[in-house]
Amino acid sequence: MAALVVRSVRDLLKRADFAKVPRRHRHKKKWAATEPKFPATRLALQNFDMTYSMQFGELWPSIRVSLLSEQKYGALVNNFGAWDHVSAELEQLNARDFVNKAHARGEQEPESSQTAAPSPASWACSPNLRCFTFTRGDVSRFPPARLGSLGVMDYYLMDAASLLPVLALGLQPGDTVLDLCAAPGGKTLALLQTGCCRNLAANDLSTSRTGRLQKILYSYVPQDIRDRSRVRVTSWDGRKWGELEGDTYDRVLVDVPCTTDRHSLHEEENNIFQRSRKKERQILPMLQVQLLAAGLLATKPGGYVVYSTCSLSHLQNEYVVQGAIELLANQYSIEVRVEDLSHFRKLFMDTFSFFPSCQVGELVIPNLMANFGPMYFCKMCRLT
Repeated sequence: MAALVVRSVRDLLKRADFAKVPRRHRHKKKWAATEPKFPATRLALQNFDMTYSMQFGELWPSIRVSLLSEQKYGALVNNFGAWDHVSAELEQLNARDFVNKAHARGEQEPESSQTAAPSPASWACSPNLRCFTFTRGDVSRFPPARLGSLGVMDYYLMDAASLLPVLALGLQPGDTVLDLCAAPGGKTLALLQTGCCRNLAANDLSTSRTGRLQKILYSYVPQDIRDRSRVRVTSWDGRKWGELEGDTYDRVLVDVPCTTDRHSLHEEENNIFQRSRKKERQILPMLQVQLLAAGLLATKPGGYVVYSTCSLSHLQNEYVVQGAIELLANQYSIEVRVEDLSHFRKLFMDTFSFFPSCQVGELVIPNLMANFGPMYFCKMCRLT
């Protein structure tokens, strides 16, 4: 009986005309579907293990475990609120204003030194910023920010290392300022906190990201400040800014899109290491060079630009700075000088861990005792 059933099935299979089966009902085995699907976070870690182990050598294991551990935050006090009361509350949490501490350290340094003092412009910090952090080794968390008595949020929680590019920019009262890649808005808010911006242009290509920026401005900045044309939010292609507003700004911040190393290790959403974004990741350095060149072109001769990323990659950091400087020299005959930030690094070495071997600029590396960053920043002066 069993043999009869088998023969009947074989006869049916022979007579079946599969060509007439509608395409939507056909099934073709897809070999790719059997391959293991790694999450983007794991692909990011594999990439970092391969590249950063060569770049950082014996430092990489320490940086690696820090990147995979909980990030440390700072509380940027909102000067548009009751900042003195908020500062007192943060001090009661045993947090300390690392910016004020650095200023005090700079004032205490002896005037006479064996080495020549750097020019004030090369290391002067943007004024009026107050950002509290917990001391090294203290993993306490700040409570969520709340609405203050003046109708704006009391403080903004951010990676404290993200404030360093703004501090390095060295804003002066009355400056015209461009934040070329402004969203999500933490650095834009910090620029406004200095009280130095006569006009601030905050741009980001993504309209959804500029929406997030607008929400931060509405939450932290009073309406009269926003309405006095002091803040202009746009969604233009930053690469074209040199053509749109060349030779215009005193200070320009170019905080470019990058591999956002810490985010890439912890979040699947919007992760640049997704397989579908491979080409986008590969052209990042080219995009970064174009954005930095546009920022330099938008700066007045004698003005300053700070380039920054939250990546450890020297391909996205030092190499981009050198590439943009060569581009301006060759195509526009514009000379750019990289500023020495070694004194600036000394001011903040109690709070952050710095990589000692950058070719140009400074790099904050994650460290379990001070788990900020990564944050690369380089200050340049446009000379001609």
